[in-house]
Amino acid sequence: MTPRKYRFMASNTGKKLIQIDVSSDTVCPWCFVGKKNLEKAMEQSKDKFDFEVRWHPFFLNPDAPKEGIKKSDYYRMKFGPIQFEHATARMTEIFRGLGMEYDMSGLTGNTMDSHRLIALAGYQGFDKQNAIVGELFQSYFCQGKFIGDRQVLLDAARKVGIEGAEDLLQDSNKGVDEVKEELNKYSSGISGVPHFVINGKYQLSGGQPPNTFIRAFEVAAKDGAQ
Repeated sequence: MTPRKYRFMASNTGKKLIQIDVSSDTVCPWCFVGKKNLEKAMEQSKDKFDFEVRWHPFFLNPDAPKEGIKKSDYYRMKFGPIQFEHATARMTEIFRGLGMEYDMSGLTGNTMDSHRLIALAGYQGFDKQNAIVGELFQSYFCQGKFIGDRQVLLDAARKVGIEGAEDLLQDSNKGVDEVKEELNKYSSGISGVPHFVINGKYQLSGGQPPNTFIRAFEVAAKDGAQ
């Protein structure tokens, strides 16, 4: 894979290039919200900038069972019934505001396989990587699918056009070192996700509104011009 280097310069379109590194877990609802708001900001800024978004792993629960546990049961145990109900109601409202339905059915569990797939996609282009992240979020949060299920991952990979996904997922060791390396390089110093680093310097955390991203793009572009 070509080393990831920051290029504080114009892209081949003549626009300034904004590079965004995102640390995220595929079972983090705020990461999906952050992705949607980031994409709104990018759409509103596309006349000024070109963008390159790269996704990096984070594990909210590294000890989560690989076989999965019922999503509602897990979060009810983790947060308690009252906080669980409040959090679910809040996320349902936030998702509806983004034109999506928040689905608490299905299983949750270990996310290593999803991160291995995302890393594989990154070798084939950051647009593909961004697309697979979106597919996995959609599957998990809006369709009640278990992203620890190999078939769910393969279906998402086929939809996006990722090559080699079946070979990757048949070998549970393949790609693990790459995920751990990414985790150490990009996510070891943070305590929560989503976490955004713009042009290697400007950091934002949480499901920020589009305007916050737009302001960060402007600051990063001015800094890169100096």
